[in-house]
Amino acid sequence: MFLLNNTFIQGLHCLVGAEWFNTVTNHSTCTIVFSLITAIIAWVFSLPRTFSALSKVATFSALFTFISVLLAMIFVGIEDHPAGYSPADGDPIVKAFPAKGTTFVSGMNAFLNISYTFIGQITLPSFIAEMKEPKDFWKSVTAVTVAEVIVFSLAGSIVYVYTGNQYMETPAFGSISDEVFKKVSFSFMVPTLVFLGVLYASVSARFIFFRLFEGTRHKGNHTVVGWASWAGILAVLWILAFIIAEVIPFFSDLLSIMSSLFDSFFGFIFWGVAYLRMRRAKHGPGFYKNRGLRGWLGFLLNIGLIFVGLFFLGPGTYASVDAVVLSYRAGTVGSAFSCADNGL
Repeated sequence: MFLLNNTFIQGLHCLVGAEWFNTVTNHSTCTIVFSLITAIIAWVFSLPRTFSALSKVATFSALFTFISVLLAMIFVGIEDHPAGYSPADGDPIVKAFPAKGTTFVSGMNAFLNISYTFIGQITLPSFIAEMKEPKDFWKSVTAVTVAEVIVFSLAGSIVYVYTGNQYMETPAFGSISDEVFKKVSFSFMVPTLVFLGVLYASVSARFIFFRLFEGTRHKGNHTVVGWASWAGILAVLWILAFIIAEVIPFFSDLLSIMSSLFDSFFGFIFWGVAYLRMRRAKHGPGFYKNRGLRGWLGFLLNIGLIFVGLFFLGPGTYASVDAVVLSYRAGTVGSAFSCADNGL
């Protein structure tokens, strides 16, 4: 599940990379080629074997992401109408609650798309392991969580207000009508498109590499075997990611599948079980009784998290897979390994 989760995310970045190429070049070549180019570029940037090299790129990536999101909010705000506007469909309709007639599948898919952004990532333990002071990690993860909740909530709500139910697209850059504005704001996201895919590939490669070469000189030294194996593992991961991007070539449904299959476990079940096991180890089998009200609240909250994860994993997976089936039946998506334009 760990490797599949990360590889699916890499596939998502191959897909969005192809969307960016098609958008800025006006579909100058086959989409499969653009997806492959994205995978090759990401493979090259994945080759550094430590997070210290990636941390510098992360800062650069975060800055450009902030600019990209800011521009998207500004552009949708200053335009007269969002992309795809027609008088027949009317002005953007904004609702605080789902519109009447919203099906379980469409409602669940929308929620899974949103939850993917905020769910805690399974890469966290890997980051903690390389910190000089691992116990200080709570400071950085708290700062990051507060920042992302503020930025993403504002970005999502502001773009929605100006695009409404009828014209909202994923990624949101597709809701910008002016082609220049769309290409500029989307282009500032390129460093993040590459970096995040690289990050997940690096975490997966380390997971495999350390188990293959544990206790050997290849693990921590510059050897031909070590570097060849590292490059080979990354190549296999990016080939699989490319295949995933071509088999499920639509952004929203791929996000929902990833969220239901993997984030249900790594975002809810994993952490709920971890809390229960850690408290049991520290305070004994009846920790929730021994710690009074605090113990009961922590126990019930984390049991609740586990059940939320199980709901995502069961009905959530059904909804995300059914959405793919419905998309194919309606003919609103392209076929697997298609050259068709997927630009915004």
